[in-house]
Amino acid sequence: MVEFKLPDVGEGMHEGEISKWLVKEGDQVQKDQPIVEVQTDKVNAELSSPVTGIVKKILFAEGDTVHVGQTLFVVDDNSEVEVAAAIEVEGISWTEEKLVLGVEEDRQVVSVHALQPKLKRALATPYVRQLARELKVDIEQVTSTGPSGRITEEDVQRYAASLHQKQTVVEVEVSPIFAKQDLNEIVSEVMNHSREVEQRQPIKGIRKKIAEHMVKSVSIIPHVTHVDEIEMDGLLAMRGKLKSIAEQRSIKLTFLPFFIKALCFALKEFPQLNASIDDATNEMILKQYYHIGVATDTQDGLIVPVVKHADQKTIFQIAEEISALAAQARDGKLTLNQITGGTFTVSNVGAIGGLYATPIINHPEVGILALHKVEKRHVVRQDESVIRSMMYMSLSFDHRIIDGVMAVRFTNRIKQLLENPEMLIAEMV
Repeated sequence: MVEFKLPDVGEGMHEGEISKWLVKEGDQVQKDQPIVEVQTDKVNAELSSPVTGIVKKILFAEGDTVHVGQTLFVVDDNSEVEVAAAIEVEGISWTEEKLVLGVEEDRQVVSVHALQPKLKRALATPYVRQLARELKVDIEQVTSTGPSGRITEEDVQRYAASLHQKQTVVEVEVSPIFAKQDLNEIVSEVMNHSREVEQRQPIKGIRKKIAEHMVKSVSIIPHVTHVDEIEMDGLLAMRGKLKSIAEQRSIKLTFLPFFIKALCFALKEFPQLNASIDDATNEMILKQYYHIGVATDTQDGLIVPVVKHADQKTIFQIAEEISALAAQARDGKLTLNQITGGTFTVSNVGAIGGLYATPIINHPEVGILALHKVEKRHVVRQDESVIRSMMYMSLSFDHRIIDGVMAVRFTNRIKQLLENPEMLIAEMV
């Protein structure tokens, strides 16, 4: 027997969620055959069998959260294995009982380890139990359809729906002063309210990880947001000149690579923005490498792939990498290395609109820059009203190590480089 345990994936991630089982108990599997898909933070990991054999036991259902070191499945490869002596699953204590099977003719002895429950109760994940409580369902009365007799979310919802189909008696106390038509209206309103439908969806997968990360960020970091605006006419003109060259190289040239390049220059001049805080040692870590995270919208949620060493790349190279990372993010094919190690994040929401926002910092970073829509507005230049293409940008920063004055100077430098793109080119090494 071979137990397959959830491996340590590093980068502080210590658990995963079962996305999909690719086999079932009793299936014959080959070595390196994909067995299960696990959602680990923002990466979909496909785990394979380490040996050839038969899947004897699957210990978790789809949607369950598994911690590093816990056994996911057991494969019978005709070898012996020591099974954990005690396992705690959903509040049930399991103990090991050894059974010895003897064959008198050849004195062959086989050692079998069986898991026996001390207490019999419904098998369900913590989420399913919470769902049952919210729906006022006695989970012990629900018929299970999941593997190994486990009660699934669908089982609870099906049972709850059967309860709601039963006839409900509505009592309405009405004052005698109401006319008959008033009584009819009241009863109709109450009955209509009773027919209102709610739909509950579990927060899981990438959305669950995003929620946990956001709560951690706002709980630890004292956020402050500074908003400024940039006159984009000069950058529009420069991008127009470079766009045809980019198209010849099959490169999609947006404003984002210019911002990332300007950002790298500003981060070198204001190193506190390219840092993190070690809460355990109360130290500020100033990073002398520039890995810029790019917030990317996908069907599964917000993913932040990272452009590594952005300061050492050309605008065209950054544009190519952004396009490639975005495509991989949408296809769910990003590797762990591609979403970790960022030192600062950019969120570009201008393509879908919005005036300005207060973005949440991507912990453990200390700053995030949000870019918004470009629109023509009346502005005053040399005491005259003129029309310019303007964009708001929002900088959220960690007020523990960054003061408002520094934040303003930081955005002023970015603004200077982008409003005068010739200066941006002149600053390049």
